Amino acid sequence: MKALILLLGWLIAQTAFAQTTIRGTVTDAKGEPIPGANIFLVDTYDGATSKVDGNFSFVTEETGEQTLLVKFIGYKDFTVALDLTNQPVTVLAVLREAINELETVVISAGFFAASDESRRTIFKALDIATTAGATADIAGALNTLPGTQKVGEEGRLFVRGGSGNEARTFIDGMLVLDPYGPSAPNTPTRQRFLPFMFKGTSFSTGGYSAEFGQAMSAALVLESKDEEQFSRTDFGFLSVGLEASHTHAWEKASVAGKLSYTNMRPYVGLINQEVDWIKPPVSLESSAVYRQRTGKNGMFKIYGNLNRTELSLYQHSIEEAGIKVPVDQRNQFAYLNSSFQTELNTRWSMHSGLAITSIGNRFQIGQVKLTESDKSIHAKSTFTGTLTEQIELRTGAEVIYRPYSVRADTSAFKPGFDETITAGFAEADIMTSKHFVARTGLRLEHNSLLQRASADPRISLAYKAGKSGQVSFAYGRFRQSAAKEYLRLDNQLDNEKASHYIINYQMISNNRTFRVEAYYKQYDDLVKFQQENRFQFTNAGTGYAKGIELFWRDNKTFNYVDYWISYSFLETERDYLNTPYAVMPSFASRHNFSIVYKHFVPSIKSQLGLTYSFTSPRPYNNPNDETFNNGRTPAYHDLSANISYLPKPHLIIYLSCTNLLGYENIFGYEFSPVPDAQGVYASRPIGQPAPRFLFLGVFLTLSKNKAFNQLPSL
Repeated sequence: MKALILLLGWLIAQTAFAQTTIRGTVTDAKGEPIPGANIFLVDTYDGATSKVDGNFSFVTEETGEQTLLVKFIGYKDFTVALDLTNQPVTVLAVLREAINELETVVISAGFFAASDESRRTIFKALDIATTAGATADIAGALNTLPGTQKVGEEGRLFVRGGSGNEARTFIDGMLVLDPYGPSAPNTPTRQRFLPFMFKGTSFSTGGYSAEFGQAMSAALVLESKDEEQFSRTDFGFLSVGLEASHTHAWEKASVAGKLSYTNMRPYVGLINQEVDWIKPPVSLESSAVYRQRTGKNGMFKIYGNLNRTELSLYQHSIEEAGIKVPVDQRNQFAYLNSSFQTELNTRWSMHSGLAITSIGNRFQIGQVKLTESDKSIHAKSTFTGTLTEQIELRTGAEVIYRPYSVRADTSAFKPGFDETITAGFAEADIMTSKHFVARTGLRLEHNSLLQRASADPRISLAYKAGKSGQVSFAYGRFRQSAAKEYLRLDNQLDNEKASHYIINYQMISNNRTFRVEAYYKQYDDLVKFQQENRFQFTNAGTGYAKGIELFWRDNKTFNYVDYWISYSFLETERDYLNTPYAVMPSFASRHNFSIVYKHFVPSIKSQLGLTYSFTSPRPYNNPNDETFNNGRTPAYHDLSANISYLPKPHLIIYLSCTNLLGYENIFGYEFSPVPDAQGVYASRPIGQPAPRFLFLGVFLTLSKNKAFNQLPSL
């Protein structure tokens, strides 16, 4: 018994002798104590929690080399290597704020994004597809956002006083030479690509990344979907045509194909048109996409689109409506986009792409035939990586080759150009804290026509103001080649340029978004006609645009309701093309207002949508007036509606109508080139082809998953 007591005493003494006391203090970078931090030895149960004064203490029986870990929400983990030799250890743990996507401030000046939720989604593909009045057209839906102007006779994106060719579209980072389909004179066009193709949409009205060049006013960046998860077959029976598609999915890959036929003849036979059609638009389109996951996080995509469109009409004389000339247009469009993305290591990733566009146009006006060929090849590689915990770098290089030509059948003259733009870019995000981030970038370009290099800086700053708000500032210089109509006649025209200055405040909280943004844009080197000869050009044009914009979105306050309100004020003038001095361009409007309302009604399995748009009068030049550009159009009003009815989960009936009230919108006036005997220039208004546009579609989805439908693609 005595021996046993001695043995237990010896074991207890040995245990006590083997214990090590670890104590210390946990503070932030300013030396303030952090209470409640978790402190423990890795792969053990030994640890403690810091007290109000930041102090902690615990005892461990571990010996030798150990790792002490300190964790606290909102701060980076603190680790230190310890060599435990039964002697007391003192640790001073200084924690630094963690910077992560969920909490850190993000760049928002001039930028509307729709991607993953951590980047604070504002606009998704479904938002675009279900916006009344847009009829699933990307540009049509974006025209309800601040910064855009409704130009009803064009249908393109006009942003902050910029013309329709100043807003460029990119798919998976690759330039689309012309994303719009053909249309008759003074009738709106549509984007060729439907929103459901894309998982992410970012629409930047200024101050965008150095990665995107040849875009002077805006960049619409579309990110295509990854591989599909389920096989399915879709059919669409439309008031203007038919469509069918099939998707086949494997474990890590998918392939899809679609065929669409559109014929407007039955529709225009039922609805009176202001256009004197010979052959209303007819188009046949096919597309295919293959997606394959590679490795752990890699992705390969290839997408192709072929389209052929024909239309013809009579163009009537302004002076005598009985005199008419036939106009025939045929368009062939081909687009191929391939991209590959992969992780090079734990810190760096690569994205490479190749895009090829081929556009062929044939115009015939009376007996004169014109043939136009516009092509481009775009190759780009981008590398994104982390230099330090506070600095992320994005850099890359690209080449854009564009051969263009146009020829009249009655002439051997073939104006055109072969342009090659080589560019490199680098951009760094510097996150000094989760409250402040700076993005600095530089884009270098070389233009083969000019044999000249250029450098354009970009900078954006963002500061988190409060829990849900932030303030952002952006500056950048942007350039793009002169429009093809002028560059084909004078290959030495310089790039047109614009400098952007933007400041905004944005607050996102509880599914509500509020933003206010002010900007100033300075234009330089715009194309201007020589007074003596309108076929000779210079880069003497200048201009400016400034304004303020408001946006409010709320899908929380009312059950099953999502709505947004946008307002833009624009003041702009340009001295360019044939203007004798600086004036407000004919496509610009001082006030633009939109309200979009969507309401899902479960009892009738339907989603209802309403959109009201207002645009203040636009200027135009009346040659009968002594003052240049003194005319003003009436204000623009449009109330549009749509409804999606789901009698069964895989069946949708969709109906939409634009301009429900039949308001007579006038976008400008055409004038005779010569006056009559009394010295008066005859005129006629440029209006809508018809007061309203009605669309009816029945969409059927066949899949093993009966819950699938095409609502996101309407």
